[in-house]
Order: sequence, then structure tokens, then C-alpha cells
Amino acid sequence: MDNNMPKRKPMRRSGFDYNSVGAYFLTICTEKRRCVLSRVVGTGVLDCPKVKLTQYGQIAEKYISQIGEFYEHLNVVKYVIMPNHIHMILIVSEKGQSRTPVPTYANSAVSRFVSTFKRFTNKEYGANIWQGRFYDHIIRSKEDYEEHLKYIHENPMRWYYDELYAYE
Repeated sequence: MDNNMPKRKPMRRSGFDYNSVGAYFLTICTEKRRCVLSRVVGTGVLDCPKVKLTQYGQIAEKYISQIGEFYEHLNVVKYVIMPNHIHMILIVSEKGQSRTPVPTYANSAVSRFVSTFKRFTNKEYGANIWQGRFYDHIIRSKEDYEEHLKYIHENPMRWYYDELYAYE
């Protein structure tokens, strides 16, 4: 192993059971932050910026809306499909079943959802458009939940100031 390589910081909360009932804020990015999912239209002066989905974005939306057909215990309550990423709040309503005796992040409800979502959309796209990893935040309170709902709702208005912003 090359000791000069920077160590990646762990993305997941150590010791947390990601099969737990609760709410999770997820961000899934396109590979190389390519703006292929949507366009943000509107000046923000008299017309509020809105998201206009591309064909890729429409396919992503289709699979987000069909989540209940694949997982009875999962529900996406709010999402926004930005040009190069998707934000969503995923609710796990009952303890997910693990295929292994000890739950790990890799076999958790959250990870399985993201993996299934990427696999189905990529199959329809005919290519992989997603970054390998994704970001999650465990929502810990009503205030935290409301803050993330607001963040998703306002994301198109903040697009040009967003850390994930890329020229379209």
C-alpha cells in the first residue's frame, strides 16, 4: 500500500445501524458532476428558479416515485433533481431485513435503496452516470428534518451558489 496516498475519511457514522427506522437525507451525484439530469431555469427576479428535467432526470424521477414497488418499508418524502445531483429524504418505516447475521452499511436499507436506484437508472440510460459513493445524513430531530425539507425546496433558488454547482 502506498503511504503517500491520502486516506479517505469514512463516509458513514461508525457503529450506527443504517437499517434503523428513521429519516435519512441523501445526496447522489453524477460522475464528474456532469450536468445531465436537469437545468435550472428562471432568473429569480420575477420568476422563481425551477428545475426542468432532462431525459435522464425523468428516468431518475420515475424510479424515485416507484420506490414503494421495490421496498415496502421505504418512502421518499421529498426530493429535488438538480443538474448534477439529487437530494432526497428517505424514510425507513420498519427495520429492514439483512442478508447477513450482522448488519453492515453495505447491506443496510439505505445502501440497498441507492444501489437499486443506480442500477435501474443506469440500465435504462445504457451507461453508468453516477459517482460511486453518495452522501448521507441521519436526521436526528424534527428541527433537523424541517431544515432538510427547506433545503431541498430552496435548492433550485440557490443553484448558482451551491457547492455542487457546475457550468451546464
